[in-house]
Amino acid sequence: MHRPAWAEISASALAHNIAVVRDLLGATQVCAVVKANGYGHGAVLAARAMVAGGADCLAVAIIDEGIELRDAGIDAPILLLSEIPSDTIRAALESDLMLTIGSLEGARAAATAAAELGGVHRVHLKVDTGMLRQGVNPRETLRAARILHDCPALELEGIFTHFSVADGDDDADQAFTARQVDIFNRVRGELRQHGIDPPSVHLANSAGVLGHPASHATLARPGLVLYGYLPAPWLARALAERGASLRPALSLRAQVVATRRGEVGDRPSYGRHRELSAPSTIATVPFGYADGYPRRLFDAGAYVLINGRRYPLAGMVTMDQLLINCGDDEVAVGDDVVLLGVSGDESLSAEDWAEWGQTVTWEVLCGIGARVPRVLVE
Repeated sequence: MHRPAWAEISASALAHNIAVVRDLLGATQVCAVVKANGYGHGAVLAARAMVAGGADCLAVAIIDEGIELRDAGIDAPILLLSEIPSDTIRAALESDLMLTIGSLEGARAAATAAAELGGVHRVHLKVDTGMLRQGVNPRETLRAARILHDCPALELEGIFTHFSVADGDDDADQAFTARQVDIFNRVRGELRQHGIDPPSVHLANSAGVLGHPASHATLARPGLVLYGYLPAPWLARALAERGASLRPALSLRAQVVATRRGEVGDRPSYGRHRELSAPSTIATVPFGYADGYPRRLFDAGAYVLINGRRYPLAGMVTMDQLLINCGDDEVAVGDDVVLLGVSGDESLSAEDWAEWGQTVTWEVLCGIGARVPRVLVE
């Protein structure tokens, strides 16, 4: 690293979270979702740590994410979570990626490409049970499954669906999730009546793992929970019942690279938005919105941790740097800065950022910039 700003990824935290999920799932296998650059943790780093920590397989969103893992030497089974364009199917199969089929057209295209390539290739069939994003209509599932089942070059290994409000705790959300499970089970029953029964069955995302035991099936696809965060506060109940807790796996750290003394009335940074009410030391931290620190956190009252103490932003977030108001405290170049993580008795989480930025934890983690080095630590 040539810039004192980096992300630390805890291998032990990832392994701990996988163990917690395994305890909740029992015999159900774990497919660790490592899409979106491993939820901001670094795709290759996260994937290796997940497999080492006990994940049975991996899942990504797009073909390039899967190819990246293969190029890095990762040989675990990798599922593409969405149907891909027909002209990219051959490349996916050549990289030993498991296709998701979500339409009749996709089933036909996969059968054609697999037959031309030769060999036998595993695929999973996705059923749209109400999210209306991807997946075959329940009324057409048997037709799609028949195409896949009858193709000698394909093995219909799995069938799945995806929840849209499994993290919701009100009656309407709970009822809708139950309805999705019911639709999916009826589709599976219809397939079995026609001799089609894929061995891998999966419905549960992170919220399903924690809050909907009826969705556990033979495989689950947790994402956020493996990285140490809850999709919604009410889902902590499942952990509390087992005396378990999650451990955030990512910390964002930096060092002070400059200090300046500001006087009353000075207005640091672009836009000169915030006036100093007292003489203050202004510390420069090499982390900005290009690294994933949202500008909106400035108006929300965000702070950072330096040497175990909280300090507010002194001015607007810039592309590459933050300006921090350290008051009269002694802060020097090289001092440790924590943007996410623990410093002394203080801590900052992605949930704090999400609350400040009026967004979700997923966006915070996935927004960490590619130029921030990810370092695996124990």
